[in-house]
Amino acid sequence: MDTMRERFTAVASRLLDEDPRLAVVLAEISLDGFAQARARHPDRVVNVGIREQLLVGVGGGLALTGLRPIMHTFASFLVERPFEQVKLDLGHQGVGGVLVSAAGSYDWPAGGFTHMSPGDVALLDSLDGWTVHVPGHPDEAETLLRHAVAAGDDKVYLRLSEQTNQEPRTVDGARFLTLRQGRGGVVVAVGPMLENVLDAVSGLDVTVLYATTVRPFDTAALRTAVGAADAADVVVVEPYHEGTSTRQVNDALTDVPHRVLGLGVGRRELRRYGQLHEHLAGHGLDPRSLRRRITGFLGR
Repeated sequence: MDTMRERFTAVASRLLDEDPRLAVVLAEISLDGFAQARARHPDRVVNVGIREQLLVGVGGGLALTGLRPIMHTFASFLVERPFEQVKLDLGHQGVGGVLVSAAGSYDWPAGGFTHMSPGDVALLDSLDGWTVHVPGHPDEAETLLRHAVAAGDDKVYLRLSEQTNQEPRTVDGARFLTLRQGRGGVVVAVGPMLENVLDAVSGLDVTVLYATTVRPFDTAALRTAVGAADAADVVVVEPYHEGTSTRQVNDALTDVPHRVLGLGVGRRELRRYGQLHEHLAGHGLDPRSLRRRITGFLGR
């Protein structure tokens, strides 16, 4: 199976052939993957070098000319380092674009903390009008990329990961999917956390919602699931900072007495970089830890 990042470069290269309005802005990362597309479209595949603020600034400038820019690099260099440019050159100027990140929270542990971005979605939450997609499989990444490119002039963040689920689900760029139903609570699994969640709740009488588009948050799906349960207990398992979507759950259930538990990447830095699976375990996101935390919260 190809990775989400490999699928992204392949599909974006084909979209460049199909859509003369599309442009891709890079900062060295994934440059080899766009070599052929760059040869065919040298005016619409731009590499700015290791200048991430310029990456977003150029994207904003291209958007002002009427193009639909895709800006791509590692998440820490796409959202955190050029955050002012994301806020001003896109948001304040009233233009859109597609931010496509790689490496996520800790996908390349050997790169160190400079290459980790567990706070990216929370940062974008401080800005207005962003759509955020978090696919769990390369097929879902392709579908959501195509949605993002076709989304007029909207501001869209597509968060790619090395961690993937074995099977893709049919996603539509908007709604949560109900994968199983139960009466004892609701567990929302975001993107690549799905398989660990399904393992963790095996045999438990809970509803599992699968979320690959987290902003806007699918309030209707959550309210329906909570309304069918005996207890308004909600657990959200996210591959970035824990509690990032707690406010969205509270807002969705403002008229319903409820409890919510946000599970995700902790604030404490894990300085022994290790491997991806070790970071999952270190943050309590492996199946065994998730089961202990979820059952403890639900009182099972």
